[in-house]
Amino acid sequence: MQSLTRGWSFLQQAWQMAFRDRDLLKPSIYALIVSSIITILGLIPLIAAGLLLGEGTGVGQAVMAATGALLLFAQYVVSYVFSGMTVYLIYGYLAEGDGRLDAAWNKMRREFWDIVSLAAASTFVKLVANSLRKRDQRGGGAAVRGLLAGIMETMWTEASYLILPAIMIEDANLPAGIKRATQIVKGNLLLIGVSTVGVRWVTGLIGFVSGMVGLATGAAAGYGIIAASSSSTTGLIIGIGVGALIFFGFVVVSSLVNSYTTTAYHTCLFLWARDVEKARAEGQAIAVLAPAPLQAALSRA
Repeated sequence: MQSLTRGWSFLQQAWQMAFRDRDLLKPSIYALIVSSIITILGLIPLIAAGLLLGEGTGVGQAVMAATGALLLFAQYVVSYVFSGMTVYLIYGYLAEGDGRLDAAWNKMRREFWDIVSLAAASTFVKLVANSLRKRDQRGGGAAVRGLLAGIMETMWTEASYLILPAIMIEDANLPAGIKRATQIVKGNLLLIGVSTVGVRWVTGLIGFVSGMVGLATGAAAGYGIIAASSSSTTGLIIGIGVGALIFFGFVVVSSLVNSYTTTAYHTCLFLWARDVEKARAEGQAIAVLAPAPLQAALSRA
């Protein structure tokens, strides 16, 4: 319960930063828009390959698998590009009181190929995990392969949250970023942060509640329109469309909350780890405080 309280406290602190400097939120909004466009465009060749070549044929399966992998890679690139900008904006805000969007954009352009390499690595991990799960359905050792896939994804996802700040703040390439993430884990700060500040639980709970409210609201609005039109074809189409839009709106808001809050949390955790490492290297015995939003959450009883 205390972990959830601290997670909620951090979320409040992070969003107070965003409301004071609206630029911090813009990359997360851009990411949702671009990701949606890429998904729609990517589904066209995916569906076409399935219809024209057939899902049951070897060629059709190969083309669909390749198209799906490229779409997954593109989504990772978009996510990391805009999350990287958010990292740099938060870093600028905490260091100088102002996150400059132009500076974040220029920084992202300089680190673009390192970000692409991170996206390629994440795509590879995801494909390997998916492959393990598919094998899980065809033979023995189901539980072991499923567990291995879940552990692999969880570990890499958490590592990527720390590799991205290493790239954007310390100009690290992918191998150096992995090394930095490993150092942070060895210093126990990652375990401390994850166990005592339940950001993941809070954002997950917000996503669940938002989805349920969106579903109920959309269903009620859609049903009302359909009933008012006496179940006519036009009313049915409009009702379903309005209901879907309402539900999608709630999902978008929860995705925005999750994306920004998670990025802000891991950026603060990375900066804290960096300051702790510096203090240890200089032989300082004093406790190093975390960045203000994270410190406020850790201070909650």
